Amino acid sequence: MAFPLIWMLLASFKTTPEISAVPIQWLPQEWNLDNFIAVANSIPIGRMIFNSVFITVVSTFLKVMLGLACAYALVFVDIPFKNVAFMIVLFTLLIPGQITIIPNYVLVAGLDWTNTYLGIILPGLASAFGTFLFRQQFMQVPRSLLEAAELDGAGHLRRLFRVVVPISVPTIAAVTLVTVVGEWNEYLWPSLVAKSPDLMTLPVGLTHLQDLEGIQNWGVLLAATTLLTLPMLAIFLILQRRLVAGLTAGAVTG
Repeated sequence: MAFPLIWMLLASFKTTPEISAVPIQWLPQEWNLDNFIAVANSIPIGRMIFNSVFITVVSTFLKVMLGLACAYALVFVDIPFKNVAFMIVLFTLLIPGQITIIPNYVLVAGLDWTNTYLGIILPGLASAFGTFLFRQQFMQVPRSLLEAAELDGAGHLRRLFRVVVPISVPTIAAVTLVTVVGEWNEYLWPSLVAKSPDLMTLPVGLTHLQDLEGIQNWGVLLAATTLLTLPMLAIFLILQRRLVAGLTAGAVTG
């Protein structure tokens, strides 16, 4: 699994003849940033990095907050037909995202949100996956804690953020990590909504770079791919334990 990533990183410092050399030349003759400089000269890479970070952070925050609120209501708020509502949430997991592309695009275009951050972020905020994991975790929280907080005068928001959230940190970390990776790597929807390079994210910008440089300029393409891949790889390596703990929370009951 590590070999393609190592090859990508090493090749981003090589020239095209070095990448194509037979037998394989593992290390570049000279360690320089020429390929990365070529990326910066071809596309507005700084702006694309900002777009990816901004969209990922905002989308992840809103998705996690909506998932927490929805799961809290499904578990701790006495509302009619909440089990039916949960089944509907689960049913949405069966619907491929590609099916919703056309109606979402028609809606965004009708609101004149194409080529805007709103058009990229808002249509994908609902997270059935996050709601499901949060609900499973919240089912393990003792109701006596919530009842004690209610007796102390805590409202729903205080109960959620002062009682439920601190207990559910591993699950929140897991959902956050999965959401961050998904948002960072999202390609199809941003490619449809973003019309100008100044609004493109890194995955879309990589395709734009390939159109400009051609598919044979491997050094430049792999340098851009390295910029796209390494941030998420580092985050995953740091948080992998919380990911496993969060995804397995609530999976075993006594």
